[in-house]
Amino acid sequence: MSWRAAVVGAALLAACGSAPNKGGYYKDDGPGASPPSNLSALPDAAPKSEPLHRFANRPYEVFGKKYVPLAKVQPFHQRGVASWYGKRFHGQKTASGEPYDMYAMTAAHPILPIPSYARVTSVRTGKQVIVRINDRGPFHSGRIIDLSYAAANRLGFIGTGSGEVDVEAIVPGSRASL
Repeated sequence: MSWRAAVVGAALLAACGSAPNKGGYYKDDGPGASPPSNLSALPDAAPKSEPLHRFANRPYEVFGKKYVPLAKVQPFHQRGVASWYGKRFHGQKTASGEPYDMYAMTAAHPILPIPSYARVTSVRTGKQVIVRINDRGPFHSGRIIDLSYAAANRLGFIGTGSGEVDVEAIVPGSRASL
């Protein structure tokens, strides 16, 4: 599947998924048949400087809304609702061209550079994960980031389908990112 098809698929998932605090996950999405036994102990993504993707950071349009990704890794903070995506997209190409791995610490964001890294903190619990941004989405007006199943599990909102989070870009080598 092309990254454009994955963007549209993720958009449809985000548009049809559960509303904040309504619980559950979208249709046949959810955990895989045999999740890793150490799911809660999977390490965070390890931030490092990487060249930005040649195509995934160009302006684009989904559902009539235009998005302009950031042109460089830079300080960024956003608060809002996170959701997650799981087995429906597992193994399909992300906007970066990499296969989506629901058991890796990754995420989809509409404008953070691909690839880049972000610290995502649950507002309710204070739990944090560091994810690698390698996909575009969500395209639901009430959500700011789609997390992998593993990242959402660590933050504690698999069952609810979404949760309020703070998203902070990590700038490798910057003291502010520590």
